[in-house]
Amino acid sequence: MTSPVFKRILLKLSGEALAANQGFGVDSLRIHEIAAELADVHSLHVQIAIVVGGGNFFRGVEQAQEMDRVSADHMGMLATVINSLSLQDALEQIGVHTRVMSAIEMHQVAEPYIRRRAIRHLEKGRICVFAGGTSNPYFSTDTAATLRALEIKAEVIAKATRVDGVYDKDPLQFPDAVMYREVSYLEVLSKSLAVMDATSIAMCRDNKLPILVFNLNTSGNIMRMSMGEPVGTLIH
Repeated sequence: MTSPVFKRILLKLSGEALAANQGFGVDSLRIHEIAAELADVHSLHVQIAIVVGGGNFFRGVEQAQEMDRVSADHMGMLATVINSLSLQDALEQIGVHTRVMSAIEMHQVAEPYIRRRAIRHLEKGRICVFAGGTSNPYFSTDTAATLRALEIKAEVIAKATRVDGVYDKDPLQFPDAVMYREVSYLEVLSKSLAVMDATSIAMCRDNKLPILVFNLNTSGNIMRMSMGEPVGTLIH
């Protein structure tokens, strides 16, 4: 096996990925499958940081029509902490040292997010799971993932989705949707391609941080992505 092309990655997982077919909560079988894939990549000395969404429990932007947006977003941030603790437990059950670092301080369950400490954890071979979004309302977990990737100097944002990459329209609704192998930040923004929100795409563009969008449901794709195999869509 050749060596990985990336030494430090930021993996963005949706909350729905942990729910799998349940639609709500955390599917114990699925989270252990994801943890096993991460452990395989980690064994090749790839430094892995993870940002996980909270949509399997609470999606603040959808609830904001019925309640105060700030309160809704804070509830969504707390949902990401639940998911992060679940992922930490699954990883540590198979012997991978993991640290949950929360942007919202809650010392009893997670470390506070401190950039230099996070980098040190990665250098020591621990997986870091960044919870609590940015701690600010009106910012998505996609934006949090981009911010954390830039702070820890990750080489790529690996955006795990339910489809094979970036399409010109939703492939789950339109069978004739065309997939891009490579696409520019500007095209994603100008064509409103549904990948990540515009704030996170613009931040990646301004800082020349590539995004690799791939299908999490295809077994082994995290490893293939790390090894530089042509999976998904590269945004650069």
